[in-house]
Amino acid sequence: MSVFGRATFSAAGGALLDLGCGHGVATRELAPHFGRAIAIDPSAGMIAQAAQTTKDPKVSFRQGNSEDLSFIPDKSIDLVVAAQAAHWFDYTKAWPELSRVVKPGGSLAFWGYKDNIIIGHSRANKIFDKFCYGDGEVVEGLEGMNQYWERPGRDILRDLLRVVIPPESHWQDVKRIMYDVDKDTVDVAGPETAWMRKSLNLGQFEAYARTFSSYQGWIDAHPDMKSRAQGGDGDIVDLMFDQILDAEPEWKALGDQWRDAEVETVWGTYILLAQRASTTGA
Repeated sequence: MSVFGRATFSAAGGALLDLGCGHGVATRELAPHFGRAIAIDPSAGMIAQAAQTTKDPKVSFRQGNSEDLSFIPDKSIDLVVAAQAAHWFDYTKAWPELSRVVKPGGSLAFWGYKDNIIIGHSRANKIFDKFCYGDGEVVEGLEGMNQYWERPGRDILRDLLRVVIPPESHWQDVKRIMYDVDKDTVDVAGPETAWMRKSLNLGQFEAYARTFSSYQGWIDAHPDMKSRAQGGDGDIVDLMFDQILDAEPEWKALGDQWRDAEVETVWGTYILLAQRASTTGA
């Protein structure tokens, strides 16, 4: 038996470690397959929410990060996961810690997603990309959201974690499952690779854009620019959709009903898998 904080982990039942657990969604899905599970996140608020909504007594939540796992004993974790969080880690510190705590023969699974595109609508996608990541002005006298992303994490994620390479001295059987998208994507692979796709309407797509952290940063920097829904002249998302509708005549022809237009969207995704090497001394 080994102790992780206040939670006891049974070697016979297996131990799960979830890094950057957020609300604990992945933890709750995976925990039933293990004897015990521990989930960490840098945000005290996320940890509080995750603990409140998780009833499984096998799960322990703790504020922390992947760069300091000093509270976890050596070679005591069977599986370490990170769901949409691995692009934030400082791997100069995280790899030594992960190599220490994961058992020889244990596993690592990181997964996540980048921006979605609307299938078959390259003109709309190019405008979306310009407003989210373009340099300079997106309309006269106004910059887009690019400078408000948190970096370098966002750039690492947009590259589908290609720069994150498990050290060969400690990890083996490395496998990547990637599905990349670009502005001109018209065909979608099967669900085994394109595992994040959805039918939605443009109103939902508009609302989704307003959940971006870069959008909130842009709003904070432009407090006088209110959305039309709030009675203002338009925020960055309103201006983006003005240009999208001008570029997509079939949507513009719908007039005030353009938000009802149904579209197919798909996200670029990655899964990074590896096994802890069992070689003596690794």
